[in-house]
Amino acid sequence: MSTSLTAGHPGPVVPRRLDLPALLAKKSHFLLGPRQTGKTFLIRHTLPEVRLYDLLDSGTYLALSQHPGRIAQELTSRDRTVVIDEIQRLPELLNEVHRLIEERGVRFLLTGSSARRLRSKGVNLPGGRARTKYLHPFTFRELGSHFHLGRALERGLLPPVYFSDDPRADLEAYAGTYLHQEVVAEGATRNAFAFSRFLRVAAMSNGAIVNFTNVANDAQVPRTTVYEYFEILKDTLVLHELPAWRKSRKRKPLASSKYYFFDVGVAATLQGRQFRPGTPEYGEALETYLMHELVSWRDYVSGEPLAYWRSTSGFEVDFLVGDHTAVEVKAKANVSAADLKPLRAIGEEGVFKRLLCVCLEPRPRRLGALTVLPLAHFLEALWGGEYH
Repeated sequence: MSTSLTAGHPGPVVPRRLDLPALLAKKSHFLLGPRQTGKTFLIRHTLPEVRLYDLLDSGTYLALSQHPGRIAQELTSRDRTVVIDEIQRLPELLNEVHRLIEERGVRFLLTGSSARRLRSKGVNLPGGRARTKYLHPFTFRELGSHFHLGRALERGLLPPVYFSDDPRADLEAYAGTYLHQEVVAEGATRNAFAFSRFLRVAAMSNGAIVNFTNVANDAQVPRTTVYEYFEILKDTLVLHELPAWRKSRKRKPLASSKYYFFDVGVAATLQGRQFRPGTPEYGEALETYLMHELVSWRDYVSGEPLAYWRSTSGFEVDFLVGDHTAVEVKAKANVSAADLKPLRAIGEEGVFKRLLCVCLEPRPRRLGALTVLPLAHFLEALWGGEYH
């Protein structure tokens, strides 16, 4: 297991789930993740002897943009592994990467916060010659004794923010940096002001089925542009799409996806509000946080598909893991019988062997086929391998 420190802020050593040396011992990899999830820091601390080309460094970028073949000239027989950081800034390098993998057997780690520009350039992705892994913000299992739910919901789990002495300022700066570097500099859209308006409107749809017409009206952009902007958010890994589960037989299901921002602190900042206990927004925060844990667990461990279910009659279950576990989230310390009706409804489908209400109650309890489960118990079981 590799380790990482919190870049830019004092803080404890926090184990990260991804073991980069072990991954690269098998094959070249893309390592993708939103900005400030710790990709560069993880590389510098777990692959300290590896040759690294940082494309955020203007000198490196200029030299390689003028002469991509320079990498081949500089590599020696000892350079069996090479890192290119922020590969989306110079996608033309992938042709050279491809050649070096084939001719010299070099293993590459190619990091980035978006594959959008790579695809738009139509460059030669290494295909089966490189696998893809994702790095997410901190998880419950990574933080261990440093995890605190209140802190996680208040400031999110980006490494530099979680241990920050001024998380609100750091989150505000993050939103501005994302707009400038990821959207404008990458050329994803020419109208940064329109995208900025859209981003704040989209944040208000976090965790919900999106009404694209309403978003277009509120953001003052055409509906077709809204679809394009949502694709930008997904491509830059800022937004997770949660598809609808459509195998329901007893009740007609909705087919529209829901969308969650990748970090609860970023979502709150874009919305311009805080998620306080006892408010309806606090339930949204807990749901967004649990989405992050499930996505991280899927990408790091299981590969399980995630979905949600909502019937046309109004029953809704927040998360479905594969075809075996249904999870309803309640930010309550006392779950009522009415809170469990959606789980009972989906239980009638006869598909899911686990029906879980994850909540803030202090102890687990069983109600027939249903289990009311404290959040920490659920997360321990999830990362402990009980839900495969």
